[in-house]
Amino acid sequence: MAADKSRFVVSAEWLQSELGAKDLRILDASFYLPAQKRNADAEYAGGHIPGAIRFDQDKIADHSTNLAHMVPSPEFFAAEVGKLGISETDRIVVYDGPGVFASPRVWWLFHIVMGAPNVYVLDGGLDGWKAEGRPLETALPAFEPATFKPKFNGDRVVALDEMRSIVDSSSSQIADARSAGRFAATEPEPREGMRSGHMPGARSLPSGVFATNGKFKSLPELRETIEKAGINLEKPVVTTCGSGITAAIITLALESLGHGSNRLYDGSWSEWGSRTDTPIVTGQD
Repeated sequence: MAADKSRFVVSAEWLQSELGAKDLRILDASFYLPAQKRNADAEYAGGHIPGAIRFDQDKIADHSTNLAHMVPSPEFFAAEVGKLGISETDRIVVYDGPGVFASPRVWWLFHIVMGAPNVYVLDGGLDGWKAEGRPLETALPAFEPATFKPKFNGDRVVALDEMRSIVDSSSSQIADARSAGRFAATEPEPREGMRSGHMPGARSLPSGVFATNGKFKSLPELRETIEKAGINLEKPVVTTCGSGITAAIITLALESLGHGSNRLYDGSWSEWGSRTDTPIVTGQD
């Protein structure tokens, strides 16, 4: 791993050299918005990294809410990933299609929230893996059920009431991973009937600025990107996005730079923007 790269990101070359290792678990965490016109399940069935397990972010989630892919209880999470043969002691590599899009959310869920120590994101994703002619398989992997012992850190997850307090008090910086157009309300939200704009005090940090061709930026580039958006790396940050997926890209960048005072607003704009009693502002500031 290059010295100026995130310690949480691994290369395709490294992963291919580790294929078949007993303690390695590879997760296909691909997730797409309707506008991307890609089907994660179909792509997995058509060819995935050898040994990769399909990780559906909407199935291993809190089903007591109508909000998508919310953080599940540690008990439910442990039971479900145990069925997939995943232990907290395994080395876990997460990937998605384009690279550094949906995979950081699962990295965050396993590592930051559930306490698994050795969790990584695949640089370049499946698209990069395929472009380099690396091996694929269509067979479904079979692992013996395992025991996953979570070390749940619920403090890293922000709920609606606390998010209201943070906005009212400006007690934490807010970094929004949605596109600049959605942030400023110059383009509509993809979810019907949802208000446009952003939370008062939020800064725009579109998720796409953290990678180039699916490859995560170097540490100096990450620092420059975050500071240019007006985020002070010496102060706390809450990350947010459309539905809690791409906010974790900012989290990954922050953690890569050694910034541990960050949290993720799980409901994100799908919760905040769908209500009529939450404050919203428009424009770039």
